[in-house]
Amino acid sequence: MFLEIATFDITSAEIALNSVADRIEFCADINSGGITPDLEELRYLKEKYSKPIHVMIRPVGGGFLYTESEFRQMQKSIIAFSKANADGFVFGILNEDQEIDVEKNKILIDLASGKPCVFHRAIDRTKNIFESTEKLIELGFKEILTSGGENSAMEGKENLKKLVEDYSDDIKILIGGGVRSNNISELKNVTHGQYFHSSAVLSYESFANADEIKKLKVNL
Repeated sequence: MFLEIATFDITSAEIALNSVADRIEFCADINSGGITPDLEELRYLKEKYSKPIHVMIRPVGGGFLYTESEFRQMQKSIIAFSKANADGFVFGILNEDQEIDVEKNKILIDLASGKPCVFHRAIDRTKNIFESTEKLIELGFKEILTSGGENSAMEGKENLKKLVEDYSDDIKILIGGGVRSNNISELKNVTHGQYFHSSAVLSYESFANADEIKKLKVNL
């Protein structure tokens, strides 16, 4: 069972990297749902820790339709973070119809030069997450972070179960969206998933909680 912790600041990143988590997703600005983090902070983390770090490539919060200048920024970010030893990338570009932008995502995957790419919860905005998953497999994504097309993984657990059943031989289904220690066992049992994603930020706190990370792992 695999646990990734989403971290939105350097403090949470260090808490998670010192924990039982298997990997972190490193981003900035929790209020926007995560944007591209600071390059120097990633360099610092890679010098100090050996645990894998996937970097969010998302220039602005909000939707997943980007301007040409924002798309150029995403390309530059992948090149820069790649040189700084990021272990993988997390991104997702949709077109005006809220469907997978095949061409632009492919450009970013090619720029990653073999480093694993995760398509994030932009998939949950698309009309048919199963058709979208097939497109992402063809594109060469290694993982999909999804709540099953719903607002939370608990709401989307039946869809997640189907995604795991139908596609987990071809792509890792990373289950995220409100995953906490009090629901991760149920999510595992219903979906038969093996890969889980949580911020481990409790409602009254600002940073990842080390005890919550431990409970998440124990309950897997």
